[in-house]
Amino acid sequence: MQCESVSLLSPITALQFVGDMLVSGEGASVNLYTLNSANGYERKLSCNVLQNYCVHGIKPWPLHVQTNSSRLAVFGAKGLIVLELESCAREPKLQRIGQLHELHDWIWDLQWLESDCESDLYFGLALGHNSVVLCDYKARRTLREVHCDVKCILYSACFVGHNWDELILISGTVFNQLVLWRMEGPTNEDGRVQTERRISGHSGVIFSIHYLEKNGVLASASDDRSIRLWEVGNLHQALNGGDGEVDSVQCLLRLYGHQSRVWSVRLMEDRIISIGEDSACIVWSYDGDIIDCFKGHKGRSVRALAVNEDKGWLVTGGADSGIRLWKIQGKKAEGMAIIQLKCGEICKRGTPKALTLADPTLLLVLTDAGSIYSYCLASGQWKLIMEDASYQSYGLLAVRRLGNGCVVCAVGNIDGWVKIFTLSEPVEMLENRVHQGKVHSLGWASQEGQSPDECHLFSSGADGIMIWRVVSCKGDRVVSVAEKCRYLLPLCKHRWHTSVVFLSEAHLLVCGDRRGSLLLYSCAGRDRDKQQRLSEGSVDVVVSDDTAGGYRQGRFLPGSPGIVSQPDCEGPLSILPGLHGKLGVTSVLFHDGFIYSTGRDGYYRQLTVEDKKLKLLRSQRTCKGMDWLERLLATPEGDLLVLGFHSTNFVLWNAKTSEKLLCIPCGGGHRSWSYCNSPTNEFFAYIKSGDIFICQGNSGDCSRTVIKECMHGRELTCVRFVKRLESSAAGPISIMATGSEDTTVNILAVYESSGHVSKLTTVDDHISSVRTIAVTGSCRAGNGDSSSSVLFSAGGRAELQSYCLLIRHVDGGAPLSCQVEHLASHRLAEDWEHKKNRHRMLKMDPETRYMSIVVVDTEANFRTASISLCHFLAAACSDGSVSRVFLCSAATDGRIVFWDISGTIEKAKMATTLPEGGCRPWVLEVPCLVLNAHQCGVNGLHIRCLDPGRYLLASGGDDNAVRVWTIAVRAAGSEDSAASVEASEEQYVDAGVSVRVTEGPRVDSAHAAHVTGVKVLSPRLLASVSIDQRLTHWELSDRGLCFLDSTCCHVADVADMENWKGANSGTHLYALCGHGLQILRYQQVEKNSLTTQTPNTGDWKQKEKLMETPSSSDGMYGETELESLF
Repeated sequence: MQCESVSLLSPITALQFVGDMLVSGEGASVNLYTLNSANGYERKLSCNVLQNYCVHGIKPWPLHVQTNSSRLAVFGAKGLIVLELESCAREPKLQRIGQLHELHDWIWDLQWLESDCESDLYFGLALGHNSVVLCDYKARRTLREVHCDVKCILYSACFVGHNWDELILISGTVFNQLVLWRMEGPTNEDGRVQTERRISGHSGVIFSIHYLEKNGVLASASDDRSIRLWEVGNLHQALNGGDGEVDSVQCLLRLYGHQSRVWSVRLMEDRIISIGEDSACIVWSYDGDIIDCFKGHKGRSVRALAVNEDKGWLVTGGADSGIRLWKIQGKKAEGMAIIQLKCGEICKRGTPKALTLADPTLLLVLTDAGSIYSYCLASGQWKLIMEDASYQSYGLLAVRRLGNGCVVCAVGNIDGWVKIFTLSEPVEMLENRVHQGKVHSLGWASQEGQSPDECHLFSSGADGIMIWRVVSCKGDRVVSVAEKCRYLLPLCKHRWHTSVVFLSEAHLLVCGDRRGSLLLYSCAGRDRDKQQRLSEGSVDVVVSDDTAGGYRQGRFLPGSPGIVSQPDCEGPLSILPGLHGKLGVTSVLFHDGFIYSTGRDGYYRQLTVEDKKLKLLRSQRTCKGMDWLERLLATPEGDLLVLGFHSTNFVLWNAKTSEKLLCIPCGGGHRSWSYCNSPTNEFFAYIKSGDIFICQGNSGDCSRTVIKECMHGRELTCVRFVKRLESSAAGPISIMATGSEDTTVNILAVYESSGHVSKLTTVDDHISSVRTIAVTGSCRAGNGDSSSSVLFSAGGRAELQSYCLLIRHVDGGAPLSCQVEHLASHRLAEDWEHKKNRHRMLKMDPETRYMSIVVVDTEANFRTASISLCHFLAAACSDGSVSRVFLCSAATDGRIVFWDISGTIEKAKMATTLPEGGCRPWVLEVPCLVLNAHQCGVNGLHIRCLDPGRYLLASGGDDNAVRVWTIAVRAAGSEDSAASVEASEEQYVDAGVSVRVTEGPRVDSAHAAHVTGVKVLSPRLLASVSIDQRLTHWELSDRGLCFLDSTCCHVADVADMENWKGANSGTHLYALCGHGLQILRYQQVEKNSLTTQTPNTGDWKQKEKLMETPSSSDGMYGETELESLF
C-alpha cells in the first residue's frame, strides 16, 4: 500500500525571505515562491521535510559566504532538518543535508553557532521546558544540555549571540515574565544555570520575543493584547550583580492596537511590526503611532511574518492558508489625503450642486446658478465653461470622454431641456426639449464597436419614457444628435431609469429603474426604419446650412425642421420587478458575459439572458453594514470592485479578496460625488455643506499583492467531491466543494499532477456555519466544454441552500471557471418570521442546525409538467428531529436508525407544485429498525451497494470504534426473509418488503481518538479517519477487520473525509478537512501482496458468502451520518 500527499492547505506557520524568493512553512512542508517572476508570484516547489511535525520556524545560515546556494534550518515540534537551496539554475532546487534530527522536547528557537570548520553544523536549540541543547547536527548527537533554574514551560524564546560561550536565551514563561540567562552563567547547587534578569509587566503569557542589538531594545508580544518595548542595552555585556530577581528594566513603550492576542512582534531599524489573532498586521513607529494596518486575511489569525528591509516588503501568512505581500510605507499612511478646493470664483456665482470627474485630471462642477466650471487637478486652475440661468436651482450633469479624446457634456433641467456640448467648444452647443416636465435621469452608455466619434445618451422624464440618442462629434464640436429609440418604462411612482448598459450580443440593452426593477429591451426594434430616415438625413438635430441660424442660438424647439420626434415607444422584453427594493437600482454592468447590478438594498446581483429573458443567478453582499452599493468596476485582472457607502464613509470593496481597499469619511451617499482611477492614481471628489473636497491616492503600489490566495477563515466542517475532469495539458483535475465555520462554501480545483489548488468561486449566502454538503448529478445539459452539478449546503439556523454549478473547461483554452446559479433556499423558522401575532407562538429553537444531508438515490427524483426536476433530500437536525426524506441516520446517542420512506416518496410524487422557494418538508413516520451501534455519538456512516438488494454498512463513533453490518433487502415471504432471526440480526417486514441487518466485525480501539469518517472502498477494503490525524485502511476478510496500514495527515481536528477513484485502477483519492485541507493519493496493491495483522473480530454471519460476492457498483452513496439505500 502506498499513500502520498497530493496537496495541503493548512495555516501558514513560518515565513522567511531568501534573496528574491520566499520560503513558507505549511504543515510539514516548505514551499518556495519566486517574487521576481515575469509571470507574477508563483510557487516553484514544495517538499515535505519534517515528516509528521509541523514547521514552526525557518532560519537561514547568517555566516554563509554569498553564493548561489543558501542553507536553511527548518524546525518544528521535536524535529530539525537542514536544507540547501540552490537558486542559480532556471528552476531552484531544495536538497536535504542529512536526516531529520529528533529531540526529546519541543523546539522554540534555533540559533546557528560559529565553528572552526565551515562544514560543521552546530546549533543552539531552546526547548519547551526552559533548557538549551548544543546540537552537532552532522553527528546527530547532543553535545550538551543546560537547564535554567526557572522550572516552567515556555511559550516563546529568543537567542542572542552566535557563539556558545556568549549565547544568551530570553525565555517567555508561563508566569508572564521574560527570563534572561546565559549558557555559561553561574549554576546553583542543582547544576541549573541561574537567571540573570527577570522582566515583568505583562498580564498574560508571552508569545513572541525579538531583540534588536543595534538599538539595545527588546520587544515582547503577549496574551494581554499588548506589545512592550524594554530598554535592555547591550546584552553581550554581563549584568553586574545579577541575582535573578525581578529587574527594574525600563519599559519604553506599551502598544495597544490589536483587538485580540498578539502572536508575534518584529523590530526594524525604524519600525515595529506585529501580527495577531485579529488577522491584522500593524506597523508602528518608535513613537507609538500606528503607521499602517494591513487587513487582508480571513478568520482569526495571522500566524507568520517575514520582512525584507532592503525592498520594504512585508509578508504575512494566515490561518486561512493565504500569503499576502505588503509594501511598508516610508511615512505614516494617511490613506487618501482629503483636500478642500478653493472655489472663491464659484461661490460668487452660486453653490456647487453636482460634480463629476471626466478623467483623473479634470473635474466639472455644476452650480445652482446654472454655471458649469472645470478644474484641472494638475494645475489647480478653474475655468468657466457655460452659464445659463434656465439651469439654475435644478440641473443634471453627465460627462463622457470619447475615444478621440473629446469630452462631451450633457445637462438637463427642470423643464425637460437637454443641452449637449463639448468642453473645447462650449459655445457651439445643441439644445432641445426632449421631455414634458423635468429631466429625472441623464447618463451615457458605451456600445461595443461604436465609432470613437460617437456616444450614446439616455434620458428619462416624468412621462415614463426613456429616450436613446446618438451624439456624433467631429473634431472638437458636436455635429449631430440623432434619436435612436424610445422605451416605455413600467408604471410606478418613481418612473425613470437610473442606469443603462448595452449587451455585447443579440442587440439588447438592460436598464435599471428607480423602483428597483431590471428591464431588458431590444436595440434593433425599428432599425430598418431608422436606417432609412438617417440615410435621408432626417435626424433629431443635424447641423446644416438651413439650420445654421438656430444652431448659432443653440436652441431648437419641438417641431422645428431640425427635429424629428418619435412618439412610438418600445416595451420591455423582460422585467424583474423590484429586484433591488424600493430604493432603486444604482448601476448596471456587463462583464465577462454576465450582467451585474447594484442597489441600495446592499446587494450586487449577477444575471444572464436566456431566450431574451432576464435570469437571476446570484445575489451577493459585501461587508456587514455596507447597505448602499452604487457602482461596480472591473479591473484589468477581471476582479470586481464595489463602490458604496458604509454609514458615512465611502468604501471601495474588492469582491474577490473580501477586503476594503479604500475608506473615506465623506458624510454618506446623499450628496454629489464621483470616483475615477488610473493605473497609478485614484481620485474621489464630493460636495459637503456647499464645499468641494477631493481625495487623491496611489493605486499603483504592490501593497496588496496576493502570493497565495486565502481559502477559509475558520475550521472546515465538510468536503465533497463534485467531479473529475481530464486535461491534456494539466492532467486530471478534481473539482471539490468545502464548507466551513466561516459561513462560506468554496469550489476548488485540485490539479492532481502538480498538487496546485485553485479557488474557482466562493458562495457566502449562509447566515451561520456550513455543517454539511451534498452533491448530485447534472441539473441541465451542458455543451462539450461545460458540465453541471447540483450542490446542497446546510448548517446553522436550520438553513438549506441549493445551487447549480456550471463548470467550464476548455482544454488548452480559457482557464477553468465555475458559474454558480442559486436555485432555492429554505429555513425551518422562516414561516414563523412571516406570521402575524408570532409573539404568541412558540418559535423553533434558533440553535437548531442541520448536521447532515444526503440526496436520495436519483431514481426517486422525478419530473412533472410543472416541476422540471425534483430532488429528494434527507436531513438530520441537531435537536434529533427528522425533516427530510431518508432511509438511514445516525445520531449522538450512538444509534443507527432505519426509516421506511416509500410512503413519503409516493406523496411527494403526487404533489404537482412546490411552494415558493422550491423546498417542501415531508413528515416521516416512526423508524422501522434501530441499531445500538456505538457507546456514544456516531460521526461516520457509509453504505456501499454490493449487488442488487445487498449492501455493506460501516460506521465510526466517538468511542474510537469502527463497526460493519450487512443489509439484505428481499421480498417478504422469500426463502431468505423467512429464515429465523438470530441474536446478531435485526429484521423489518412490511408491505411485501423484508430488510434484514446482520452484525459484522468490529474494532473497538480502531483509533486513539474519535472516528470522524469511514468509507467502504470495495467489498474488501475500508478506510477510516480520526482526529488523531490518522488515515487507516482495513481489510474485510473472512477473519474480520484486519489492519492494513495507517498514514499521518497534517490536518488537525479532522472533521470530514471524502473519497473518489483516481485515474488508475486501484487508486483512491482522499480529501481530509478540519484545520485545513489535505488531498492524499492511495495506491492499492494486488490482493496476494496484502500484509495484514491479526484482526479484532466479532460475530459475522454469512461472511464467506459476502466476501465471494463481486461488487456490481463502483459508486458510493451517501454522506456522513445520513445514508440512502434505495
